[in-house]
Amino acid sequence: MKFIVHTYGCQMNVRESEAVEALLLAAGHEKAASEAEAELVVVNSCTVRQKAEEKAIGKAGNLIAAKKITGLMGCAVKRLGADVFKKLPKLDFAVGPRAFGLIPQIVAKGAYPALELGDDLVPGGLEAHTEAKGFQAFVTILVGCDNRCSYCIVPDVRGHEYSRPAREIVAEVRALAAHGVKEVCLLGQSVLRYGVRNPAWDATDASSPGGYTEAFPRLLEAVASIPGIERVRFTSAHPRGCTDELVRVYREFPQVCRHLHLPVQSGSDRLLAEMGRRYTRAEYLAAVAKLRALDPEFAVTTDVIVGYPGETEEDFEATRSLMDEAGFDNSFIFKYSPRPGTRSARLPDDVPTAEKERRDQILLADQERRGQARNEKLVGTVRDVLAEGPSKRNANRWSGRDGGNRIVVWDRAADEGPLAPGTRVRVRILEAHPQTLIGERVA
Repeated sequence: MKFIVHTYGCQMNVRESEAVEALLLAAGHEKAASEAEAELVVVNSCTVRQKAEEKAIGKAGNLIAAKKITGLMGCAVKRLGADVFKKLPKLDFAVGPRAFGLIPQIVAKGAYPALELGDDLVPGGLEAHTEAKGFQAFVTILVGCDNRCSYCIVPDVRGHEYSRPAREIVAEVRALAAHGVKEVCLLGQSVLRYGVRNPAWDATDASSPGGYTEAFPRLLEAVASIPGIERVRFTSAHPRGCTDELVRVYREFPQVCRHLHLPVQSGSDRLLAEMGRRYTRAEYLAAVAKLRALDPEFAVTTDVIVGYPGETEEDFEATRSLMDEAGFDNSFIFKYSPRPGTRSARLPDDVPTAEKERRDQILLADQERRGQARNEKLVGTVRDVLAEGPSKRNANRWSGRDGGNRIVVWDRAADEGPLAPGTRVRVRILEAHPQTLIGERVA
């Protein structure tokens, strides 16, 4: 049967969609070249924000109308439960985010409608990858989340944390490296809590050569030491996990990219406490300072919520000042919207929509200014870049990323042939923009 998978949401969803593709291929199905020729379509959904959920539900509805065998997977299924069939009465099957490994069996049986929520099931298929890999790959190391932030629905839809055994992860990365993968990104809702809820390292595992005692830094050491792996990234992180051992990994292993996505959400201590973030403004800034003391060019990016219930102008200005003090390389700004079942959903959504939009635009403008200033400091430096392909804006230029996850663009020589993705090049920066660096290739 020819199939296609559509994905909405985070990098974890992207990775799980790839795993579903690999499992269906292993079961004898064939990937369709287009939606039109697909007989089976799986939609991977997100429910972090209502709009994302609605997009996935709408897409599934359109596919049902087109007479496709249609499955819905992911976080929206777990949130809705059996009610998903009220929204989509002719949906063939629905699986929660920890049950995607069951999709081939559900399709083989053909007993529709079918519902598998998974709950706290240890997910099957996390290690499945498609054969057609590029030089980059996602690797899931942890599923679920136990942080319980007041605004976040993720713990309810993805369940308690489960850390995969380290030996499984190392074996998976070794196999990827053997297939030409040079850069891996380790995924989890809160990767710095790897090994907290359940042991990730077994007593029979070899000890850490560097004497690392914390589970995640020890995993980074193991993955960075695999031959062929040139870069290791990870996301997403909680500020409480920014330990001295983590900083030591950055110092000792150049393969571990000096970029950390560290969501702050607010610069107001009052709101941080309301959100249940379990750190203060000062503690967050201390974590950033620790990284920048290691390397002033260390790239720190973040997430921020504007318009959280009760956010005053004073709270908002505290967020603005924290963002300037931290000197973020990039920021992702989200306008608060309540999610059913979260603690904050019980609070009045009392910041007007227009005010949320105003604050959003102010922070975006601040980030443009800040990003420009940060990148201008890199003019004249030479960046180590892994090429990704022609620039989307100018086919006469190549594009790639440096270790700080910054987009770097450079002119291709007139007599230059195709540049294989993953080729390591050195680029001298000549020009800076808020989110892009432009330069010239050097020998």
